[in-house]
Amino acid sequence: MMNILLPTDFSDNSWNAINYATDFLKNKACNFYILNVNSLENVFVGDYSYNPTPEILGEINIEQSKPKLKELIKRISQDIKPNKKHKFYSLSDYSYFLESIRKHVNEKNIDMIIMGTKGASGLKKCIIGSNAGDVITKVKCTTLIVPENAKYSNLKEIAYPTDLTLTYPLNILEPFTDILNSVNANLRIVHINDSNASLSPEQHSKKDLLNDYFEDFKPSFHFLTNKKVENAIQCFVESRDIDMIAMVAKNLNYFQSILFHSKVEKITYHTRIPFLVLHE
Repeated sequence: MMNILLPTDFSDNSWNAINYATDFLKNKACNFYILNVNSLENVFVGDYSYNPTPEILGEINIEQSKPKLKELIKRISQDIKPNKKHKFYSLSDYSYFLESIRKHVNEKNIDMIIMGTKGASGLKKCIIGSNAGDVITKVKCTTLIVPENAKYSNLKEIAYPTDLTLTYPLNILEPFTDILNSVNANLRIVHINDSNASLSPEQHSKKDLLNDYFEDFKPSFHFLTNKKVENAIQCFVESRDIDMIAMVAKNLNYFQSILFHSKVEKITYHTRIPFLVLHE
């Protein structure tokens, strides 16, 4: 039985993530914990004659979110019609967002966080929104980020970008191999260099190690040359019709370039391709 955490703010993006999660894990027995966090970051203390204590504010906010969570569970049963392998539980919290996520990951033995994102707007545009960005960089739990236009279909092509340094233990990849075992997808391991330089002896060694590790899935290796990692990924996603991108959070060179650059207008995959982020 897998334990899945589904953070929700009752937006269309979080609803889309719930839809994606139930389709993605349709063949798995799962406990889905739907969490709404009334975040302390958003508390505004005005000049009022009565200022309730944090404890009272917490009780008020939690009581307000409970009916919404109840309606959400009802909507899931009516619109998604989940299979018998899936059970849903509602959680309401009044805390700092990341503290709440970490607490429930530990208390509920969460195997994966699945959350929606639309990305930030305005001058400081990013591929993903701030909450999703905080979760995948600061919470050590496998996380699937579901963009606003992502719709689940049987996974056929999965890209795994790597700089072939492998500064992480291979057991980080176990959640990824579990997914590969449950789908019939081609695994495309992608290395991007900013010049035509050959692989170093160490990179050749890491390539062989990855090839051995993923041997059962018959991976193909793709070596691209581009000064900008995000542009290379964009071209690869389009040419191969990629359905999911999997990355290791510790692989910072690729991780930062793909998810945290600002030129959103030049990138289209961020609105429809889910990102699987793996942690130690």
